[in-house]
Amino acid sequence: MAATHRATARPRRAERVELRHVADDGALRCLLDELRGVDAYALDTEFHRERTYFARLALLQVAWPGGIALVDPLAVDVASFAEVLSSPALAVIHAAEQDLEVLERACGTTPTRLFDTQLAAGFLGMSTPSLVALIEHLLHLRLEKGAQLTDWTRRPLSDDQCQYAAHDVAHLLELHRVIAERLAATGRGAWAEEECAALLARARLPTVPEEAWWKLRQARQLRGAERGVAQSVAAWRERRAQSLDRPVRFILSDLALAAIAHRPPRDRDDLAHVRNLDLHNLGDQVVGELLAVAAEGAKLPPEAIHLPPGPQGDAVGKPAVALALAFAGELARHLDIDPSLLATRADVVGFLQQPAEGRLTTSWRHGIVGEPLIRLVTGQAALALEDGSLILEERSHQRFPG
Repeated sequence: MAATHRATARPRRAERVELRHVADDGALRCLLDELRGVDAYALDTEFHRERTYFARLALLQVAWPGGIALVDPLAVDVASFAEVLSSPALAVIHAAEQDLEVLERACGTTPTRLFDTQLAAGFLGMSTPSLVALIEHLLHLRLEKGAQLTDWTRRPLSDDQCQYAAHDVAHLLELHRVIAERLAATGRGAWAEEECAALLARARLPTVPEEAWWKLRQARQLRGAERGVAQSVAAWRERRAQSLDRPVRFILSDLALAAIAHRPPRDRDDLAHVRNLDLHNLGDQVVGELLAVAAEGAKLPPEAIHLPPGPQGDAVGKPAVALALAFAGELARHLDIDPSLLATRADVVGFLQQPAEGRLTTSWRHGIVGEPLIRLVTGQAALALEDGSLILEERSHQRFPG
């Protein structure tokens, strides 16, 4: 039966927190010594990527039973924080995916163990809640978010910025305790642990340059030599953006890339007529490179083209996918689980392929949704509507009308 999660008390405003600033090597060493041996710590990052290819760490926030610290990566080398991440202690992070990417680049590693409060809350029926919503819902505290969109690279940080950053970790350990207790009560603790481990193990690699053209809005409409030009130019743009640590749009806009793919330029005069491309910002060397990669792309043989995946569901039939998704959605509603945690469209398509693949073939999902789906798609069971809900039942093998 679905669990309810109504707040039992009116949220109160979160109080100011005491924190320490870590902005020199001595303070960082003291922090690392203090964190040695803790069972769990909370972590968050503030970063910017508006003007860089790779996210740039601007602040590292840490909370543990002994206090809260704001580590300034612009003043100290946070690479040594890897000894904390590599310890057996549990890292508690909210919506951890981007933080893991930033930590891996700044510290060279990610936590050994992870509890993602946003992901785990999905097993309690809360679909991707924000940290503010989760703290208010479970801890009955109201956080102020006024400093959320400020520039974290400017120094000194204001008091409001510091309080905002500290509050992002101040309550995570308590959130972990409350969520873990509720998960244990529903028998879903192992599910959450498995999903957090899978998130931690997921590869966080830059885009494969030869697949960068898949992100173009018109990618699926390109044909013939257009695909080769798009692939070649997009790969060049991706590699140049990585080497310069600049956003790809600063190298070449999507609009200009698409125009080049549709009509490859033969010389500088042709480039001058490409939409959204300012030749004044390109040196002779870059112009030469761009013309060369466009020409190379136009000559790529079909077998050298990295094609984007086909539309999901085509290989197994859209009716089967739709039926399976309806069943999975009903299961998620009944179990009070975030539907995307139980089964996405990609999960269903992968499972219905021959041979079956993906998350529904193993782990906790297989018994809950995988095995019933096998009975459904092999004709052993059927879906019926009863009191407004979909139920799976044995097939009668009697067609209607008879």
